[in-house]
Amino acid sequence: MKVLLIEDSPELSRWLAQLLREQGFVVDPVADGEAADALLRGHAYDVVLLDLNLPGALSGKGVLRRLRERGDAVPVLVLTASASLDQKVQCLEIGADDYLVKPVEIRELVARIQAMVRRQMPGKANTLVCGDLAYDLRTRQFGLRGQDLPLPPRERSLLEALMLKAGRTVSRQALQDAIFSLDEEASADAVDLYLHRLRKKLEASQATIITLRGVGFLLRTREDDEA
Repeated sequence: MKVLLIEDSPELSRWLAQLLREQGFVVDPVADGEAADALLRGHAYDVVLLDLNLPGALSGKGVLRRLRERGDAVPVLVLTASASLDQKVQCLEIGADDYLVKPVEIRELVARIQAMVRRQMPGKANTLVCGDLAYDLRTRQFGLRGQDLPLPPRERSLLEALMLKAGRTVSRQALQDAIFSLDEEASADAVDLYLHRLRKKLEASQATIITLRGVGFLLRTREDDEA
């Protein structure tokens, strides 16, 4: 999953980013509101972690307002040092999905991220299924025909991006965004390389990744593909 971490404290940002990466998330840290707003306009994220007290003219609440005014429904978790009930209510009214007071415990943070993503899924199920391919939102692990399907981090991130949007087309840029953070340089053929590896591992599966030339990629069952 791709996370935008909007936090102006360098120490806290580095700590959170490192812990989230250890949990398998792809993280883009950013320190001010205007930069965060620009990233949200140009990139796709699965979750936004938002500090309220940001430097510059655009506050955390301002970032949230702009996001919702554009109709962007990406889940937003406010991370703040303030336990004020009034502020919490105001953030939820503006469009936040959750609110967590610092200091945070990483297990709770990950659980809340997973819960927000789950609420975006049809039926709010813990497990997503495409044929005999399954993805557990709680453990963020894949299974194939009832057996664990271990994947290297980038392959898992790519298949995760497709699974979260199963039945819908995902652009090449969105897949690249899903597996690389902004401070990582991706080769021109990186997406094709990881797609090739995944297709090999799914050869005997009912799930398949198809290419829609000029549009993107789609995860669906082979029965749908044949139809």
